[in-house]
Amino acid sequence: MQSPRKLNPLVAGAAVAVMVFSLVGVAAMTGMLPGAMSQKTADVAPGTPVDTRAAVCGVCGTVDAIRPIEVHGEATGLGAVAGGVTGAVVGHQMGNGRGNTAMTVIGAAGGAYAGNEIEKNVKKHVVYRVTVRMDDGSFRTVSQATAPTFAVGDKVRVVQGTLRAEKS
Repeated sequence: MQSPRKLNPLVAGAAVAVMVFSLVGVAAMTGMLPGAMSQKTADVAPGTPVDTRAAVCGVCGTVDAIRPIEVHGEATGLGAVAGGVTGAVVGHQMGNGRGNTAMTVIGAAGGAYAGNEIEKNVKKHVVYRVTVRMDDGSFRTVSQATAPTFAVGDKVRVVQGTLRAEKS
């Protein structure tokens, strides 16, 4: 009776890397990984006496720049699955014995990555980043899915992450 063959450490390492990569990808796609979204809070601490006539408007500013940015779409995972299966099939056609197994794993990993990137590229869209110079001298950037109705130099208010025309 033959003893069972040992798994090559490189193949085992590649398999673990593919599993970790897949788990991180699934966590990112399902929103389980935390995101970084910052919202500026009020400039004056609550309870601080302020002369309202001399106070600077904390949400008022002037449009400083408008930049259209191309953003890759969100991947649903279908591209990764299709790419992984295709890559595994193609990889399985190469090599013999252990090399065949290694090429199948490498093909699946490479195909999954490529399929995911292709899916994101197909779903790309344009987002408009509007930079506003606030009256207190700071800058805020607001992202909009549609072209802004404001021009550079227009007075605006930043209210809950959206731009509104400042009332004169």
